[in-house]
Amino acid sequence: MGKQDGMTYAPKGKPNKVVQPEEFLVAAIALDHGHIYGMCNGLIEAGGTLAAVYDPDPEKVARFVDVHPSVRVASSESEVLTDPSIHLIAAAAIPSERANLGIRAMEAGKDYFTDKTPFTSLEQLELAKAAVKRTGRKYMVYFSERLHVESAVYAGELIANGAIGDVIQVTGFGPHRLQAENRPEWFFQKDNYGGILCDIGSHQIEQFLFYAGCSDAQILHSKVANYANPAFPELEDYGDATLVGNTGATQFFKVDWHTPDGLSTWGDGRTFITGTKGTIELRKYVDVAREKSGDHLYLVNQDGEHHFSLQGKVGYPFFGELILDCIHRTERAMTQAHAFKAAELCLLAQQQAVHLTSRENVR
Repeated sequence: MGKQDGMTYAPKGKPNKVVQPEEFLVAAIALDHGHIYGMCNGLIEAGGTLAAVYDPDPEKVARFVDVHPSVRVASSESEVLTDPSIHLIAAAAIPSERANLGIRAMEAGKDYFTDKTPFTSLEQLELAKAAVKRTGRKYMVYFSERLHVESAVYAGELIANGAIGDVIQVTGFGPHRLQAENRPEWFFQKDNYGGILCDIGSHQIEQFLFYAGCSDAQILHSKVANYANPAFPELEDYGDATLVGNTGATQFFKVDWHTPDGLSTWGDGRTFITGTKGTIELRKYVDVAREKSGDHLYLVNQDGEHHFSLQGKVGYPFFGELILDCIHRTERAMTQAHAFKAAELCLLAQQQAVHLTSRENVR
């Protein structure tokens, strides 16, 4: 499980098929980020049928077909969008292009499932909101650091069952390995990737809203910097933010591209959740210097201290719930309001961020 070749993120879980073969057809469009493999794998494990793929780059398509040899290669985006048998478009386009692709998909009568971050501007968000209202289609987002991590899924179950009382604080750390030599040109262009808080910061804000049960939040402070990558002046290799939710819960998170080469995986992602009756710590991808496996959850409450090793034991219910939501027009996997609020807040955090490496801001 994890990122292969530094770019392909395709966790494998416990298959839990909610539909029969050929009952729910998925097409993959825009293979610009490796998350498309995790998105498709999650849907396939839930019973979805990967029916078609399209990307203008034949090399990306060839790599995709190597993984999914039965998929039909379409000759154009239009061929996919006009296919009446396709229910859902899964896409990992360049971030700045995700909104327009989603709007085209929804206008064609398809539900849309995009990699995070779903938008790079507030204007895109408003256009997508209008398109959802106009078409009645879904604009869902692959927030993989919660949806495709078993310890994160289990944390949500524990919180829902009252294991730590009411959540009052969430702290998140989202370090990533840069691997600049493997990144495409758009990755270093801010207009294309949106900024670090907009991009990988979106995972953190979405988790806060979910775990703390917030429907809204305020950005109190946010910061970004390029500390160590002068060759890529538009890259932000560090960012952090502090939020307060409408429940009164607070969040601090930091994200960066400074994972050292000595770490056995791409990033030591962790989440700390404080409740009124206990605490949870997630060591998502590695238990540093102890175990190379991920999905470790540490729970402390009135019943004592508990360690759960969860890899391969929980599964990823989001994907089956998403399929059923698309069929029945329900919102069990994720509400549209939640997806859009997480997107809005990461855009606001990015917009308001102090640039630490600008001298006028650090005097």
